[in-house]
Amino acid sequence: MPEHRSGSRSVTEPDDRQRRLADLLADMVPGAATFRVTLHDPATAWPQPHARAYGTAGGPINLNRTQAVTAARWIIRMHPEAVWGEAYVFDLATARLHPAVAVAAGRGR
Repeated sequence: MPEHRSGSRSVTEPDDRQRRLADLLADMVPGAATFRVTLHDPATAWPQPHARAYGTAGGPINLNRTQAVTAARWIIRMHPEAVWGEAYVFDLATARLHPAVAVAAGRGR
């Protein structure tokens, strides 16, 4: 995702970039509350960015291949510090990335 440059600011703050990403993803997939992101697409044998969207009630939202790959790439590029061998959840309400294991444990699964 390219950096936004406007006015006299040459670089946006990290929190601004994460909030913008959350807004873009919410516009791309209406009704989505979270995205689960991984480099392991279940349809392929090789690593490939993959995302799944979930609504506020926790139910899955269908994404086409372009939406799934684009959302995953944007989130992965926004968080290069994450260890992408594991799955992560990007919360659109808080614009924060959390390990999927921690999110599942918090829900009592």
